[in-house]
Amino acid sequence: MPLLQLTDVSARYGQVRALHGVSLNVEQGEVVALLGANGAGKTTTLRAISGMVSRSGELRFDGSPLGRSPEGAARRGITHVPEGRGILAELTVWENLTMGAYLRRDRKAVKTDLDMICGELPWLRDRRGQQAGTLSGGEQQMLALARARMSRPRLLLLDEPSLGLAPLVVAEFFALVQRLNESEGLTVLVVEQNANIALDVSSRAYLLEVGRVALSGASDELKQHEGIRSSYLGY
Repeated sequence: MPLLQLTDVSARYGQVRALHGVSLNVEQGEVVALLGANGAGKTTTLRAISGMVSRSGELRFDGSPLGRSPEGAARRGITHVPEGRGILAELTVWENLTMGAYLRRDRKAVKTDLDMICGELPWLRDRRGQQAGTLSGGEQQMLALARARMSRPRLLLLDEPSLGLAPLVVAEFFALVQRLNESEGLTVLVVEQNANIALDVSSRAYLLEVGRVALSGASDELKQHEGIRSSYLGY
């Protein structure tokens, strides 16, 4: 049984329909990529999952129906890192980081997780009092990922994490995502315009075009697909 399953999901903003019957699934422990041009419906798909947009169709998480509120999705273990990172710029690095655990009551385990994450990214503790909005774009994206991990997500939704970042920073970010997937079994659904890196880190991918799934399959196979190569991979 897939961890996440969408069946014939449509979504709209007011009278404008953005998704037209999208069906996809994400297995436990998998990294799945959503590819497509601007306006294809990628971000709307993530918003439909996390209860941030009006939608219809069937969404199931861990075998049971997924509600329509962001809080309900968060309580089920779905954590959404939006485009633009969504950090709280006026708060400190540490305040942002601990905000990720606001639904948790296991204070001892929260401290353990903070220690683990700061062991991987020591600068978080070194700069704990710094205002988050003064960090570089790459640091903000790492902070957003660290904050998301503090919720112990069962499913992590990443929306355009490479946007505005230098190639070396993008590579570092996705290397960390891949390590977390391999070492902790983190399940990830990522929207990413950089199709090359998205296909490198994912096991499967879906291509969206004007709100519909146009193509899906194993990432290694999609790399060889002529349409994907010419339109999204640049060769």
